[in-house]
Amino acid sequence: MKRIIRLSMLCCLSLLAAAPGAKAQESGTIQAIATVVTSLSVIPMNNLNFGTILPGIDKSVDKADVGFAGEWSIMGTASAEVTIDFTLPANLYTVDSTAFLRAWFSPSDASYEDGTGGGQVVPAGILNPGGPSTKNIGAGGIITIWIGGTVGPTVSQTGGDYSGDIVLTVAYTGA
Repeated sequence: MKRIIRLSMLCCLSLLAAAPGAKAQESGTIQAIATVVTSLSVIPMNNLNFGTILPGIDKSVDKADVGFAGEWSIMGTASAEVTIDFTLPANLYTVDSTAFLRAWFSPSDASYEDGTGGGQVVPAGILNPGGPSTKNIGAGGIITIWIGGTVGPTVSQTGGDYSGDIVLTVAYTGA
């Protein structure tokens, strides 16, 4: 019996010795990296100024009217794609909101300069202020937006100062 136990133990040891050894393991590490683009800055430069208007006579300001057209300067990451969206007033109101003045904007009432055009008078392109547009910030990290529009006073328009907010929203698209 001792002999059988010794023989069994010898067989087990032989099998263990004959089993292939553990293989060496390899591993590799990579980094997770990201670059966060510069935040956008939308800087109002000039109000859309219709000046003095006469009752019953519509008055328009062209986007190329320096000093009268509304203007914003947008600073961000050079060449990044952005959406440009306007929130436009249908009316301008007196301070006490007792009277309103109709306002409207045509599909060609806004323009932009990204460094590839000739500035406000000969801009890089036209924007439709009635819907969102997708453009690229200029190579210098700036795009400038101008807007014009029209107001239509009635013949019996109440005299006084009128105003309304024009909001420009700009956001990176991620493209």
